[in-house]
Amino acid sequence: MKVLIFAHAPPPFHGQSYMVQLILAGFGGDRRKSGPGAGTMPGDIDCYHVDVRVSRSLEDIGRMRLGKVARLLGCCFEAIWVRFRYGVENFYYIPAPGKRSAVYRDWLVMLLCRPFFKRLVLHWEAAGLGRWLDDPAQGQLRRITCGVLKHADVSIVLSEYNRYDAEKVDSRQIRIVHNGIPDPCPDFEKTVLPRRLARLEARRRLVQGQPQQQVQSEATGNDPHLFRLLFLGHCTREKGLFDALSGLAMVNERLAREKSPIRVHLTVAGEFADAKERSEFERISRGNAFLVHAGFVSGESKTRLLVESDCLCFPTFHYAESFGIVLIEAMAFGLSIVAARWRAVPELFPPGYPGLVEIQSPGQIAEALIGFVDTDSSRALREIFLQRFTVEKFLSGLAEAFHQVEGPARCG
Repeated sequence: MKVLIFAHAPPPFHGQSYMVQLILAGFGGDRRKSGPGAGTMPGDIDCYHVDVRVSRSLEDIGRMRLGKVARLLGCCFEAIWVRFRYGVENFYYIPAPGKRSAVYRDWLVMLLCRPFFKRLVLHWEAAGLGRWLDDPAQGQLRRITCGVLKHADVSIVLSEYNRYDAEKVDSRQIRIVHNGIPDPCPDFEKTVLPRRLARLEARRRLVQGQPQQQVQSEATGNDPHLFRLLFLGHCTREKGLFDALSGLAMVNERLAREKSPIRVHLTVAGEFADAKERSEFERISRGNAFLVHAGFVSGESKTRLLVESDCLCFPTFHYAESFGIVLIEAMAFGLSIVAARWRAVPELFPPGYPGLVEIQSPGQIAEALIGFVDTDSSRALREIFLQRFTVEKFLSGLAEAFHQVEGPARCG
């Protein structure tokens, strides 16, 4: 089965481009560059990749620029050429979230490319388009968008929440396939879990009144009095950065008031896309001993942060948020997680998970952090990752959905 992957891979690096990278690696990459059998996923899926990289950086994403239109047109013509040169009949595409500039991109791609391909596969990596189109103000925009995307042969959604996007454009089949990643912490039981349990026990003993010098050790990182919180992602207000900062201030004020020996320390890892938000962060962080900005991290630096942190804070309310790859990364490392009840995020967690908070609720973030200081969720979250969110499960589900494009029309 031949599939044209019309999507961008890193750089710039973010959740959507990373998943495209994993798809290409799993199915052997662009067949124009690699021979058959080069992927890790068994099967007969041959990918032909058109890299629709129209943004130069994170700051450039979502901005209107004439050069983007020219680049997109070039990608469309390349896709049509691949269609006939290699006999590729299936067109894979990631639709826009609820944003005008991105929706206009969908119009152009569908109008130019879709007539040349027999079958359309939509992969809804972003969320919210369906509900955004429900706004009465959209009017003509809704009619055109639904018209160009309607009757996709298969729509792949990440969760039940995303299903509405696919239903809005009358997809013939809908398949739920959770995102998944390679296990970033295969030695969890031997190296990471003992540290987590040692730090937890030390914090409990500190809360009970034992002196710090009696509980700190190399196994605890020599700083068990610090509950290390991590914000990992794009440093924007919508991603919840400033709610995390407010929650940090609230929880430390409470701990000081209660004369607790514990303090929460926040490491912010990521890049700023807006100069005003960067300035605001710098003003808030100035002189704060419990806050540090690590900048963009990857590779060993990112792994070290995930190992050394005790909890991830992900209070997003981003307009295009669908899944949050960082959440399943944190699960793989056995981190406690405080996350917003936003779109598909609650579906990742077991019923009654105590770390879910309402959006833009710093007080609830502070309360959740207090609860995680002396409780352990590392094993349970690690097990959720292994059962649901590995790259093998992701690629297997995707392969099944691809093959359904030529199968009977039914939803599942």
